[in-house]
Amino acid sequence: MINLINYFRYIVYLFVFIGFSCANAGSYEDFFQAVTRDDDAKVSQLIARGFDANTMGPAGAPALLTAIREPSPKVIGVLLKVPGIQAEVRNAKDESALMLAALAGMQDVCARLIALDADVNKTGWTPLHYAATGGHDAVIRLLLENFAYIDAESPNQTTPLMMAAMYGSANSVKLLLEAGADATLRNAAGLSALDFAERGARPDAYGAIAKHLKAGPGT
Repeated sequence: MINLINYFRYIVYLFVFIGFSCANAGSYEDFFQAVTRDDDAKVSQLIARGFDANTMGPAGAPALLTAIREPSPKVIGVLLKVPGIQAEVRNAKDESALMLAALAGMQDVCARLIALDADVNKTGWTPLHYAATGGHDAVIRLLLENFAYIDAESPNQTTPLMMAAMYGSANSVKLLLEAGADATLRNAAGLSALDFAERGARPDAYGAIAKHLKAGPGT
């Protein structure tokens, strides 16, 4: 008789567990679908019900990075207000939320992430590399004002100035040079910022760097 009672208890617990797991799975799918659709109301609803906003998504990135990459601006606003939201998280490519926001030129989002202790000077590729790549001067200034290392080296020793020279804009190149970027540095392949500008067919950037080098140190 006791064994029969224990058996029925097991069956009841099993159904409860299955129901709980299915509900959680549904919430997981609903949450990340809402993030990609920029459905801030649904995201807010699920968080209010207890869904963890820091949960890793199916693409290997939490909701905050997913929302920035989409972009889903309304959802970004919701997530940045969630108590305990993790500002310094990475995706499978070691990209942080601040890096993706910098690449997209999201100045206000970058400022809010920095206020939440996002790492301005993470090792490897940095937010400044990404801002320079996108040619986003306002974000470059913001990062420098928050002590971003101007000559940060990527894993292959490429600097933000080199990225700006090839992919960014002449204005970004000038901004970095005026802020003290070293135009004489070379990466692991022996390429300088001038070489990057030449390879990227960026005559304005090339001219700005060449003029800076000709003027000499302190200019």
